Amino acid sequence: MKISKEVKIGAVVVICLKLLFWGANYLKGINLFKSNRVFYALYDHVDGLGISDPVIVNGYKVGQILDVKFLQDFSGRLLVSFSIKEEGLRIPEDTKARIVSSDLLGSKSINLLIGTSDLLAQEKDTLISEVEMSLTEAVNQQIAPLKSKAEGLIGTIDSTVSIFSTIFNKEARDDLGSSFTSIKNSIESFEKTMLSMHGIVESEKERLHGILVNVESITTNLAKNNETLSKTLINVERITDSLAVSNLKGTIANASEVMNDFSLIVEKINNGEGSLGQLLNNDTLYRNLEVAADDLDKLLIDMRLNPERYVHFSIFGRRDKGKKEN
Repeated sequence: MKISKEVKIGAVVVICLKLLFWGANYLKGINLFKSNRVFYALYDHVDGLGISDPVIVNGYKVGQILDVKFLQDFSGRLLVSFSIKEEGLRIPEDTKARIVSSDLLGSKSINLLIGTSDLLAQEKDTLISEVEMSLTEAVNQQIAPLKSKAEGLIGTIDSTVSIFSTIFNKEARDDLGSSFTSIKNSIESFEKTMLSMHGIVESEKERLHGILVNVESITTNLAKNNETLSKTLINVERITDSLAVSNLKGTIANASEVMNDFSLIVEKINNGEGSLGQLLNNDTLYRNLEVAADDLDKLLIDMRLNPERYVHFSIFGRRDKGKKEN
């Protein structure tokens, strides 16, 4: 059977197209003769992730991105499908598919963070998704504290400049000069005082030494008589306890009553009540005593001058007047 030229040309074109398709997929990393596992991940944003971007595990490429498309629920989320060509790679169900930057030029890839679950993810399962912080966000996060500190530093510098501007005006400079002059004078006065004190200490060195010796002697005696002092303090404490226990309050109350009674007695004497009051306040008795003393004085004078009026004596004895009359 003779094959026509047109059929040959058509067959060659089909074979070339198949080779072109296989070559294009091969260049993309898709091996049409080898079965690949497909997984999915949902993202709010993919930061520039595109088809044919690599899927990496521990820095090694294990697959590539197959497709990126929006979900049909109008939520704005993106469904990313990717293939895994490594048949021996175990992918637990808690594995995370994190979008990361693969280089400084902004190329993206999916980094699989292998989980620890004993259950394995099945083909076409949706893995846990994460998005690495972008370079801009990371820089902003690092720069934000520096920015805050810089703003605070600028504010502090501004305040400092304002303070220095206020301090170093003419009046402030004059006041500052006066202050330094006063400080200098104070230091000189203090220096003179210290020199005077040094002279006093030098001149009174022996007396100070004697005082220190006496103080040391006193402290030594106190240390030696510590036991005696302790006993003395114990005795004082006992005395104070005895006074506290004794009826000191009653004694004071009785003394107060006695003083009150004595005050009443004195008041009555001053008012002329009673014999003692009459004696102290009424001069009649005094005058009677004075008259009696005067009469007694006269009597004694008369007895001295005329004793015969009062005393009769005889050498031979006294005669009995009654017998004489008989």
